[in-house]
Amino acid sequence: MTAAAPPAPLLIPLARRTGPLPAVLIHPAGGGLSQYLTLAGRLARHGSVHGIRAAGLLPGEEPQDSVTAMTDDYLRLIAGLPERPRVLVGWSLGGVLAWELAARLAEDGPAPAVVLVDSFAALDAADDGVRAGVLAEIERSVSTLSGQDADRARATAHAHFTASAAHRTRVRCAAPVLLVACAGSRREQQVAHWRELADRLTVRDLDCGHFEVFDPGPQPALLGHLDAFLETFRDAFLAELVDLPRGGSLVDVSREETTS
Repeated sequence: MTAAAPPAPLLIPLARRTGPLPAVLIHPAGGGLSQYLTLAGRLARHGSVHGIRAAGLLPGEEPQDSVTAMTDDYLRLIAGLPERPRVLVGWSLGGVLAWELAARLAEDGPAPAVVLVDSFAALDAADDGVRAGVLAEIERSVSTLSGQDADRARATAHAHFTASAAHRTRVRCAAPVLLVACAGSRREQQVAHWRELADRLTVRDLDCGHFEVFDPGPQPALLGHLDAFLETFRDAFLAELVDLPRGGSLVDVSREETTS
């Protein structure tokens, strides 16, 4: 009798590098990691990179519809890494999960830096425009799939929308944070919510919509914001390692709260 194949891993190595800032990318709603490949290459300049995909995309998997449940499971995955991540990155729901993971990791060690790519601490799912936009994007994203692959992708995306709509991010964390916020009517409220939770917040703008952040047009600006934040965080982190004073060319990222 042939033994059953082991389940496909959710934690996937994307780049094996030596560096001071190992990073983990957390999936957005929908569960995949493909949109992160360019970001992973940029993060690899500073250390190893892993990605966490969602359950539900492969046969035999069930999608999760709770941010708390996903956070619990992903924390166990991260605990099995050879080195503790120094940077957590996520777009949309992925940023919320990155924030929740950072807060949990900070309970027994230094808080990793968090990069929120147009994430919202609270999603107004009752807003008809928000709901319609998300549901339309779900259908667009599965339009290239067929059969059971499309059914699984659709079910996973809907489960994640349910998780986002039910969740309110309330936990505070001392992590240095980069929020890359897209243009739109909800931007001011989005930034205000994160400032209530993050004392060390850097905000940078993208002149595009939420579902366009990885398009060729805005992507250079996104990568530029990421590079600047990581370089500042790396310098501050290395200074702490060797107990150098903060000053001179080392900028404390916690004080970078301007927008551009």
